[in-house]
Amino acid sequence: MAHTGIKFETYTTEETNMTTNKHGIEVLQDPSLNKMTGFTEAEKQSLGIVGLVPDVTESIEAQMSRVLLQLKEKATDLDRFIYLMNLLDTNETLFYRTLMSDPARFLEIVYDPTIGEACLKFDHIMRRPHGMYLSITRKGRVKKVLQNWSVKDVRFICVTNAGRILGLGDLGANGMGIPIGKLQLYTAAAGVPPQGLLPMYLDAGTNNETYLNDPLYVGLRRHRPSSDELYPFVDEFVESVQEVFPNCCIHFEDWTGVDAIALLARYRNKVSCYNDDIQGTAGVTLAGLINALKISGGQLKDQRILFLGSGSAAIGLADLIVSALGQQGIVAEKAGQQIRMFDTHGLVVAGRPGLGAAKLPYAHKLPPSKPFNHLDLAAEQPQIVAVIEDFKPTILIGVSTVGKLFSQEVVESMSRHNERPIIFALSNPIEKHECLPQNAYAWSKGKVVYAGGVQFPPVHFAGQTYLPSQANNLYIFPAVGMAIYATNAKRVTDEMFIEAAHALADQVTPEQLKLGMLFPPQSNILEVEVQTAARVAKLVFDAGLARVDCPVDMVAFIRRHVYKPEYHAAITTATKVA
Repeated sequence: MAHTGIKFETYTTEETNMTTNKHGIEVLQDPSLNKMTGFTEAEKQSLGIVGLVPDVTESIEAQMSRVLLQLKEKATDLDRFIYLMNLLDTNETLFYRTLMSDPARFLEIVYDPTIGEACLKFDHIMRRPHGMYLSITRKGRVKKVLQNWSVKDVRFICVTNAGRILGLGDLGANGMGIPIGKLQLYTAAAGVPPQGLLPMYLDAGTNNETYLNDPLYVGLRRHRPSSDELYPFVDEFVESVQEVFPNCCIHFEDWTGVDAIALLARYRNKVSCYNDDIQGTAGVTLAGLINALKISGGQLKDQRILFLGSGSAAIGLADLIVSALGQQGIVAEKAGQQIRMFDTHGLVVAGRPGLGAAKLPYAHKLPPSKPFNHLDLAAEQPQIVAVIEDFKPTILIGVSTVGKLFSQEVVESMSRHNERPIIFALSNPIEKHECLPQNAYAWSKGKVVYAGGVQFPPVHFAGQTYLPSQANNLYIFPAVGMAIYATNAKRVTDEMFIEAAHALADQVTPEQLKLGMLFPPQSNILEVEVQTAARVAKLVFDAGLARVDCPVDMVAFIRRHVYKPEYHAAITTATKVA
């Protein structure tokens, strides 16, 4: 198991000492202080831990070698996930040193795809609570609950009500694994310091009967309330954050589609907040489309885009595409005409009963189609093919969470109308994937420009090797987060995600594009995110949204804020011990 990732000296500044009021066993129980076998003799004496740790002083490199050895002996990635979470509970610095040493290897363990399995079993594998669990039973006292958090300068809260976890649905309190993992990506991928990151589960119940009947379930045992009951509670949470953590950005994650759209609209112009499922997914997909069009030779303004799925991810991407086209002088109404959506009720058309307001810009005056039965894909495929034959899309995007939705007939139809059809199958986990890359390449005879929602190995077809890309939000939201953190931005705008998309796309080389790569390698993710964050930070300053002075060198400015997984040069106690 190699660790060939970032070179830490690139980000190293002068070593600092640290003084703490903790002493003895308290030091070893604090993962932000604990060095385990890395304490010097002077530190052991000062901190009162002589005899509480082995009588040795190891470097962090030696400790990481032991971590890698133990990880190698684990049977599954879920076992490795559990081990790394225990390491985080013990030694935060060593945990991040491990993740950042080989991000391409370890980020898929602490997050996608392993996080899906971890969430399904979260209440069974939990060792120690992380973050905060804010229950609707605390309504009226939310501010007081938030004040229980020990860190007073919280810069990001990643909050979920776990109404829609990945493609797995309502996981209730088990969805807490998502905000924990997302915030770890802030640090591991973009260097946002972990001390100011707070994962949170907003517990208003669950409709998952399996969990409600599980004696080990750790959430409220009640069904989810109506929006009329839920939203005032979320209002109190958002207002309380402004008082308790005035420099905090709220990152909404994995809410049900209707709530995700409604809550973002409710707060985005009032407080610093964003929704990663809407804006982050849109940003990384836009970056993929920018590079896909470099391969196909087209321009975004000339594309016809068909979405299979019309939830928050589809709406977010469609809206971001419209905004990006608006920057090119194309009015929103005309841009919206180039986008169509197809969901379980068939084609999204004007006059369809029950259409949400967010879908109206993409509901065109077309004949209605019949509802789509995802349980009988074979029988329903002709309906999708008929939509493709009529609309002749240049881009097909799957955000449906329906596995194998893009059949051979669908891919062949796209290939008939396009020299280089662009097909993005973005749902995850893998069993929800609309089309596997080996099928996309084979059915299109190697013509497809492909991206998936999970990472796949190289595909060999007709004597060629293709490197299918993963449209992973981790390329976008940590970089935007670093820009927000460094500039202390007052608001988060769609323009930040558009700029992040362009910055990300610009970092893919012509040689990588020839191999089918639409995104940079994850092995160098920290440098990619630093460059992206610098571009987003410049936009923040130009828009007058920063609360700090504008630097001369934006990249150097971002680097100064990057967290380094290194031990303090010396830790001493401020407490006098008799």
